[in-house]
Amino acid sequence: MLAQSDTRHPIPETLWVTKVFDLFSSFRARLLLVLAALLVLTLGVQYYLNLLAARNNARVIAEQEQALAAGVALGVKSVSSIPRLVELRESAHEPLLAPQAGRITDILVIDDKQRVNDSLDPRYFPVKNDDGTYRYFYLRDVTTLPPLVNANLLLDDNVQLPPQALSPPTESQAVGPRAFPFPIDTDSGRWYVIVVLGHAQTRLRSPLRPLLPTFAVLVVAILFATILVWRFTRPIEGLSEAARRVARGDFDFRVPAATRSDEMGELARVFNEMIANLGRTRELEIKLHQAEQSAVVGRLASAIAHEIRNPLNYINLTLDHLRTSLAPEDRKKRETFERLAVQLKAEVARINRHISEFLNYTRPARLELAPLNLRAAAEDALRMVEVQAEENNIKLEVEADEDVPEVMGDEEALRSAFTNLIINGMQAIDGGGGSLTVTLSSKDEGRRAQIEITDTGRGIAPENISQVFEPYFSTKETGTGLGLAIVKKVIDDHDGTITVKSKQGSGTTFTITLPTASDK
Repeated sequence: MLAQSDTRHPIPETLWVTKVFDLFSSFRARLLLVLAALLVLTLGVQYYLNLLAARNNARVIAEQEQALAAGVALGVKSVSSIPRLVELRESAHEPLLAPQAGRITDILVIDDKQRVNDSLDPRYFPVKNDDGTYRYFYLRDVTTLPPLVNANLLLDDNVQLPPQALSPPTESQAVGPRAFPFPIDTDSGRWYVIVVLGHAQTRLRSPLRPLLPTFAVLVVAILFATILVWRFTRPIEGLSEAARRVARGDFDFRVPAATRSDEMGELARVFNEMIANLGRTRELEIKLHQAEQSAVVGRLASAIAHEIRNPLNYINLTLDHLRTSLAPEDRKKRETFERLAVQLKAEVARINRHISEFLNYTRPARLELAPLNLRAAAEDALRMVEVQAEENNIKLEVEADEDVPEVMGDEEALRSAFTNLIINGMQAIDGGGGSLTVTLSSKDEGRRAQIEITDTGRGIAPENISQVFEPYFSTKETGTGLGLAIVKKVIDDHDGTITVKSKQGSGTTFTITLPTASDK
């Protein structure tokens, strides 16, 4: 029996890496990491401080035990020896008994009558009287005795303790000076060795001092979180400005925060996509409006053209008949008649030309696309105006890169568009002498060709720049306002773009981009 194969596909390692990277690029994940790091760091600091305190307490307890043992041993030794405690301490080699150690400040040897038989403090030494007897200090006379750590040892023997020894132990006594009584049974009764310990030397800290490391950790974490939040919210201002620009109808910009990898970057990318979609929608609306306008005007133009051209043809034929058959016999009258007839025919031709332009703008394009050499098309357009340019002292020139590609275009339509722009440029120079240059180049790694037509004329006023391609807009007294509109229509029909830059008094540059033959 064949084993069934496992059809589950393991997730590639690169996909896990991508998921992990996306997780850590999220602002929420980063903020949670900061909080987790804050918690771990705070607990770590507290644990370390507690560990240091425990070690310090263990050291203090060990020193205390050693000091008590050394003090008790020294006191017991003084009970059965002649030398006093001071001499015994000097002869001992215990570091905790040394005065500079500061651990044992005094050792009192109390006999069975509560007299101070010996002490490290010379003030409590027995004083010899003149008669050879000794005067002793009693335990109740020791005013410098710190609180006794009482284990009910003395009270069981009805020993009268100083008042301070009878008070219950307090928290401060755990580290302050303390006295430890130890009973010793001797031949003469029960004696006591009281070992007085000085300050525990635990290097007591202020109650606020343990909080300083935690406070420092919190400050660093808050600073880091503030920077993180500031970096996250900073692009919001850019998005607000972008929203205002979109509201004003500006779709030619992009929000720079789209390069981020967190939620704000995702929002910026979506916002940029929205701007691009709105821009495309606006372009479609404009084209739709132009198409609707062209359709309406086209139908109107066709009707008007038929109504006007029939009378124009009749007028034109009548003028020819009058010139040939009914011209006056008188020479002067014939010359006047001929001049008027020629002017009438010129006006009829002008009206007919305007009607043709109107129809060309409104008719759907019927392009015959073929690979077209732009340099040849530009030179052909310039040859049509060479005579006029020479009469007006205008220098014509074609500048072309070596790698200008061919475009897919209708030769007649593009040549007409180039000629229209060249004539407009020459009219802008207005006979004062100048130059007109056609520059050809390659763009977008050979996917598009660029044509720039630059003149040194009077330029276009800034308030008119946005209207130059609109139908029926013209700054010329005799213009129809359809020339540049027809040029734009031809370029749009070729899937190209046309823009204009001008500085009043310095000239104008029309820039055309067309898809190349290889890009079709």
